[in-house]
Amino acid sequence: MAFDLQPITISGKEVLPLIEGGKGVAVSTGESSGAWAAAGGVGTFSAVNADSVDENGNIVRTIYHGKNRLQRFDELVSQAIAGGIKQARIAHEVSNGQGRLHMNVLWEMGGAERVLEGVMDGAKGMIHGITCGAGMPFRLAALAAKHQVHYYPIVSSARAFRALWMRSYRKLPDLLGGVVYEDPWLAGGHNGLSNSESPDVPESPYPRVAALRQTMNEFGLHNTPIVMAGGVWFLREWANWLNNPEIGPITFQYGTRPLLTQESPISDAWKQRLLKLKKGDIKLNRFSPTGFYSSAVYNSFLHELYARSDREMAFVDHPAGDHTAEFTFGVRNKQVYLTPYDLKRAKEYVTEGFSKPLATPDSTLIFVTPEKAKEIRQDQLDCMGCLSQCQFSNWAANEQGTTGRKADPRSFCIQKTLQDIAHGGNPDTNLMFAGHAAYRFAEDPFYANGFVPTVKQLIDRICTGD
Repeated sequence: MAFDLQPITISGKEVLPLIEGGKGVAVSTGESSGAWAAAGGVGTFSAVNADSVDENGNIVRTIYHGKNRLQRFDELVSQAIAGGIKQARIAHEVSNGQGRLHMNVLWEMGGAERVLEGVMDGAKGMIHGITCGAGMPFRLAALAAKHQVHYYPIVSSARAFRALWMRSYRKLPDLLGGVVYEDPWLAGGHNGLSNSESPDVPESPYPRVAALRQTMNEFGLHNTPIVMAGGVWFLREWANWLNNPEIGPITFQYGTRPLLTQESPISDAWKQRLLKLKKGDIKLNRFSPTGFYSSAVYNSFLHELYARSDREMAFVDHPAGDHTAEFTFGVRNKQVYLTPYDLKRAKEYVTEGFSKPLATPDSTLIFVTPEKAKEIRQDQLDCMGCLSQCQFSNWAANEQGTTGRKADPRSFCIQKTLQDIAHGGNPDTNLMFAGHAAYRFAEDPFYANGFVPTVKQLIDRICTGD
């Protein structure tokens, strides 16, 4: 029996209630999003450092010439605008006028507003909506109104949407195309866990989305769709959300499943890794330099960060309490005090080859190999300001150009690793974002014998309920 999936109006057009989730740094491209729109859904290309492409279809990688962060930051923004315009044009052509096309931007990325403005100016009429999360995008409504496109804030709670509405969106309600509820325990990439929520105690999305709908109804947004993002695989599992007055108009966002399509630009090695994931292989962690929690595949890259964290210990500059054991480190022979137990640990780490102690902004030390210490230092020096503020490098897009805190060696250069994996780098030694349902690739008979569908085949499959 066919699954009863009714169309819905998104960004001014009736489409399938299926949205491709935007994945940053060259993963959600014009080819994939255009194909999603051509199949009758809403395609989303990413304007987070999107790739430029030359006349022969070859990717044009950014080579930084700037001698300081600010100069490299300007190069990064210029490249992001050019890449975003190019991907919008590709998506527009591939869609052939079908579906809708949205652009995804992380509010906390460096130069987010400049990139939004630049891409919208250079791709007029090709973009129907802007999806934006990773922060509180208060100015999103005004930017969307300036270019007369719909806007779709990403939130993880009714409380977050209430704050956005009261401060900004209530002034420009007509272009609010929908509200994306991105589940903090299920979605891939960066997650919006609040300080009052535990990463180890997941909550069911239904009551959270019902609460969001109640809040939206208070503001007269009864007909504004909610987009459920995170953990969506078989639509039949969400049948009780359809035509449900507690949920209201609903559409579903797929971020992970579109990775494994023929139009997806990720490497074959990455696609093969997806097919072999097991339940529990996706870890919710807090290593990202954004300060947000994020969900990624537990691989060698993530293992090294966890191990680095395990080799962390507190120090003080003067003997205090049980911190009485003297320890000297660094080229300047800085003298600090550890507990006797931690001094023993420190000596063991040095013996094991983790002979470079690095100080963190929180008066702790981590122990890494000399090679890793050199890599961390070089990555910090090479910072190009990809975030509005970065814990790893201490860059910030302000007049001072810094967060005011020391660079944190417990994190990593997110731009470096995401660019690498997006352009053929080893998926085991790079950050590999994925939603927590990614293990289902290995269990879903649709992907038997390593089958990789086209976007059209995937959407046709989803429409059956599977």
